[in-house]
This record gives sequence, structure tokens and C-alpha cells, in this order.
Amino acid sequence: MDNHPVMYLIQGETKSLQKESDISERIPTIDDIKKEPIIDNKIKIPPIDLSKFLAIKKPNYILYNNFQYREELSRRNMMKKDYSFYNYCFLSVIISFVFGLVIGVILMGSSQTRFNPNYDRKIMRSNNTREVTSRTLNSLKFDDNFYKTENKIDLNEKVKTRDSKFVAVSFTGESHKYKKDIYPKGLTEDMKDILKDNKVTNHKHSINKVINNTTNYVPNEYTVLYDNVFWGPEVEDMMPQGYGENTAEIWEKYVEQSEVIKLEPGCGRMQNRLVTFKDGIQACVRYRQNTDQIQGEIFSFYVGRLLNLTNLAPSVVKVVDLKDKLWRNVATDIASAQWNTNRAVVLTQYIPSLEPASIPDIFKPSNRHLNKNDVLQMCLKENKTVEISKEILIEKLKTKNLKSTKNTANNFEYIDMILSKKTIASFVELAQWSDLIIFDYLTANLDRIVNNLFNYQWNINIMDGPAHNLARKMDSGLLLFLDNESGLLHGYRLLKKYNVYHSLMLDNLCVFRKKTVEALNNLYQQSIKTKISDMFHMKNNAVIRDILPPLPEKNAKILHERIGKVLSQIEKCEQKYR
Repeated sequence: MDNHPVMYLIQGETKSLQKESDISERIPTIDDIKKEPIIDNKIKIPPIDLSKFLAIKKPNYILYNNFQYREELSRRNMMKKDYSFYNYCFLSVIISFVFGLVIGVILMGSSQTRFNPNYDRKIMRSNNTREVTSRTLNSLKFDDNFYKTENKIDLNEKVKTRDSKFVAVSFTGESHKYKKDIYPKGLTEDMKDILKDNKVTNHKHSINKVINNTTNYVPNEYTVLYDNVFWGPEVEDMMPQGYGENTAEIWEKYVEQSEVIKLEPGCGRMQNRLVTFKDGIQACVRYRQNTDQIQGEIFSFYVGRLLNLTNLAPSVVKVVDLKDKLWRNVATDIASAQWNTNRAVVLTQYIPSLEPASIPDIFKPSNRHLNKNDVLQMCLKENKTVEISKEILIEKLKTKNLKSTKNTANNFEYIDMILSKKTIASFVELAQWSDLIIFDYLTANLDRIVNNLFNYQWNINIMDGPAHNLARKMDSGLLLFLDNESGLLHGYRLLKKYNVYHSLMLDNLCVFRKKTVEALNNLYQQSIKTKISDMFHMKNNAVIRDILPPLPEKNAKILHERIGKVLSQIEKCEQKYR
């Protein structure tokens, strides 16, 4: 390679030169060229050895005589890339817009999302159009302006105009925008029926004619309170339907025919489990080492049924047996849960869309009482007529020449008033609380309100938080009385310590539901032990009865005594506010 000639271009002439040993092997720079002497207008350029450069397979660069040309070419290439990028973005925007427009047209045109402008007009009716001349608080009369409040749902109109098809339960508490069935496929209509408690039906509250020494009065649809101590039809008619006897029977038949395909942690503490059946329905299973807690759960449910309470989710007793088709698919999960076979468990229908429920202000320590005067004040507060009512009472005092306003304030036996939906909803919640106080007193439940009352001595803010083992259904306002395992057995053993807290709530309650009081009277006149035993034998087979003992005789007597104490409290209220 060193002996090859190297060609140089000098003003159009070509000469062959041999490599000189003292010349640098690098490519000459511009400075090197300038330093060379010019002979006969010719530049003497030293020879260059290109052997190292020729050894390279492919040059990594290209030399241009005109550097401006290279910059221009680079600029043009960049412009082409920019234009192609902008074209791509513009095309993407156009395609996205067209695609979104097509989807929007399809959704807006579908029957599921079509808005019915006449729906609200059918179920809503203004109070101003009602043929009401005047409502009375016994002898206290007010003009029509006194009752002008917000629009109120007319239940009869709502029943007539509502679609008779099944309405899906909301798991979020919001009304469904789409008529989409949220239940698993293949689910029977009966099971759909017990999953929802806000069915609109004609469950009007029927009240017989009330006759007493002072007046003959028949409650009507605007009666908030009557006979001094009972919630009126305006409240009763708006009560959530809840879970009645038919739902309990449906649940029992469903569990009897079903198979569990999944068992996972959930539904509270310890060894409780959330189970999923073959068709997707779920249930909470209560497993305990102590039999009396299983007894307390199921017998408390039976007491609720005997009182016609609809606030307890349907429950049924089963035995863990891997040969039974109910459990055979989850043998591994049962072993992981450390369940023992041949043990009784309680399966309770899983209820969706629940939120925490707080103790109403009227039952907190600063107030802690509910009577007809409290109901009246809440009614008047809504209509902002407290001062007006005081003036009317003062005028009545002057005319009757009475010395005290206390007796006059109590001188009414019923309240007729058109109320807003918000106020009625608050009364519906209080009516459910009156049932809850009675139910927890009868069963001596320690894990709900008593838990808050007992801990109040150390934490004064506990009454402001959610009540323990109590939840509200967001779509209907139904209160769910959860986890009643301490009732009737464990709670009765601790009556000496906690009975004062049970009595604290009952002794300050003086407004009740008529249906609950009637059920209490029937139970007190009969043998409560016989009632519960008959229900236990009717709903459970011999295998379950052999594993799970019935309610002990001693506990049945305590329950009967506590029913009598509740009835005594009702009689005391009737005499006090007569």
C-alpha cells in the first residue's frame, strides 16, 4: 500500500508523486495549505498516505465542496418531516371526531337513554292544587298559607304511572339512567324481589276509627301523629317495605336448592365468610365456635319476624357438611377458613348499596327523648311557625284564664299537616328508630346503641359517629339491623351490667308504630317460647335441631318480662300525654 501512487489535483494538471517519509499521514487542513509556498501559481501539497483510510470498509462521513448545499438539503428534509407529522395529527383529530359523533348519535337515539319529559309531571303534584281548606292541630287552626311547602310525591299517582316491570336496585344509591338488569343471568324473579326493598306497592296503613273520651277522630293521609303516641298514616305510608315474611320463605327455598361456588373472607371479623352462589347471588355466613352466638343471631331474627319488623335481612341456618351439594364445591376454601364440619352456621342475604347510619340528634345526650311535643316542634320548624303557635297558645290562655302553658301545650291528640318530603323522610327514620329501640331492648343487644352509650363516658364524640352494626339502604332509606348475635343469650347474661343503658333509650321513647305495639300485645298474651319453638321447628330439619339447641326456658321468660316492660312504657306515655 505504501508504494501506490497518490493523485493530487493542481489547477487541472495531474502529477504522480511518491510518498515522502517526512510528510504527515493526516489529511491536510486549510492552515497547512496556506503555509505551503506557491511556486508558479501552483500550490505544493505534501503527499498523504491514505493507507489507514483505505483500510476502512465504509467511510463514516461525506465531504461536500459546498457546505451551504448540505445545510439546504438538511433543512428541506426537516420540513418534509414536519409536514408529515402535522398531516398525521390532523387526520387523527378528524377520525376521532367522526367516531365520537357516531357513538353519541347511537347512544342518544337508544330507547334506554331517551328522556321522558312527562314522567315527573305524572308523579308530582303541587300542594297548592289539593282540595285542602284547613288542617287542624286539634282546636288550633291555621290558614292555607301555613301549609304551603315543597312538592310532595303523590303515592297513588306514582303507583298508577310507574312501569310494572322490575326496577333494578341501585348499588350506588343513584337512580339508574339505563334500564339495565344488574342481577346475574338466570336469576329468578323471586330472588330479584327480595334483593330490593323499595318496591312501590299499595301498602297503605289502615287504622281503625280511634275513639276516646275527648274526641272521635279518624286518621287520614295527612295525619303525622294520632292518639298521642302513634305515628300517623302520612309517616307509615312512606315507610320502606323492607324484608317481610315472604322474603324469608323465598330465601330459605333458594338456599336449599343452591350451590356455593366461592367462599372468601368478608362480612365482618374472625371466621365469617362472604359466599357466592352458582348464579352470582351472595350471602354472609356467620361461623362461631360458641353455639349461643349462632342461636342469638337466628333467634333474634325470629323475634323480628314475630314483631313484623322488616329491617332484618333474610337469614337461614345450615350445617357445614361437605357431602351436601351446598358446600361440596368449596371444600378447599372451608379447610382454609378452618371451619369444622358438622357445625351450624347462619346464611344471611347480602344486601347491597348500604351506608353508615348515625344516631339522630333527638336521641343524643343533649336531648334524648321523643314524644308528641318533639314531633310538633319539628313540624312547626319546617313551616317556620313556632312564634305563631306561641301567640295562639297565649291567646288561648287568656281566654281560658289558665295559669300555665304546659297543660295547654299538651292539649292535642293528633297532628294533621302537609309536610315536605325532607321532613317526612326524617319522621320515617325516627319511626324505624322507635322499632330499633324496642327490638334491642327485648333482645338485650350489646353491639349497637348500647356500645355507643357505654363508651360515651370515655369518648364524648362517639355519639356523633355512625352507630355500630346499623346501616341505611341508600336507595330507600331502610335501616338494616345487622349482627344480632349477642341478643337473647349473651346479652341476657350481662343484664346486670348493661341493662341501665337499654332502659335509658326506652324510658325516653314515647312515639311508637301501631303495628309494632299490636304485635307486642299478641306476644305478651301468648307463650313467646312456644312461638319461637314452633318457628324453629318449622324452618329447620332434624339434623339442624340436633346440632343447634332451642331457646332455653330461662331466656324465654326474660324475653316475656321485657315485652311487658315495653308495654308498660307505652301505657305510661299514653297517660302522660293524654
